[in-house]
Amino acid sequence: MPDSIIIIPTYNEKENIERMIRKVFSLPHDFHILIIDDGSPDGTPQIVKSLQPEYDGRLFMEERAGKQGLGTAYIHGFKWCIARHYDYIFEMDADFSHNPDDLLRLRQACIDGADSAIGSRYINGVNVVNWPMSRVLMSYFASVYVRFITGINIQDSTAGFMCYKRKVLETVQLDKIKFVGYAFQIEMKYTTIKHGFKVVEVPIIFTDRTAGTSKMSTSIFREAFLGVIQMKINSIFRKYPEG
Repeated sequence: MPDSIIIIPTYNEKENIERMIRKVFSLPHDFHILIIDDGSPDGTPQIVKSLQPEYDGRLFMEERAGKQGLGTAYIHGFKWCIARHYDYIFEMDADFSHNPDDLLRLRQACIDGADSAIGSRYINGVNVVNWPMSRVLMSYFASVYVRFITGINIQDSTAGFMCYKRKVLETVQLDKIKFVGYAFQIEMKYTTIKHGFKVVEVPIIFTDRTAGTSKMSTSIFREAFLGVIQMKINSIFRKYPEG
């Protein structure tokens, strides 16, 4: 059985999803894909279903009713993948802001000894294309803020391009992950490190979407800003068994 699966959450990604699926399946490794769709009204699920016969046994989809948040989509996907015993479980956006070719590099980092690999925009300077400066600064200083509050040495703590070994996701008690938006990515990295797992950052170039609509909002950013403090406080009273 193939060892690697990519979880791609979708909401209104009809402009991107077929190209993304075909690109991933063209890579020189047998990746599987799990789409988690939150009731996209634009026809995204129908596009995925139309491709499933072509990629039988490789392309899967879970449909949920309505927008329930990025974090819950990934938790749903993680549990689905753990139950099917994939060794390497990835997070990736549908909009090509993450280059699918970098999946191979993230997987290799885990093969080489990491428990989790981050596709990092900031490990070698600032590698972001097509973002307005305000968005770059907000994202960059969010990671500075997270390092200051939590003490974890991660340059891109809000990154959404990840590879986890299955043992990490089996250990971190997914039902205790509380955040659903921007802060979900921070909480997952923080919790992974607190459990003693090795996390590495792999430099990538992040290119903002050219099709579809961004899901970022000020409320999502606010959750992250306030949530990091709460997360740090809660961690003082929590035990993290070694993975």
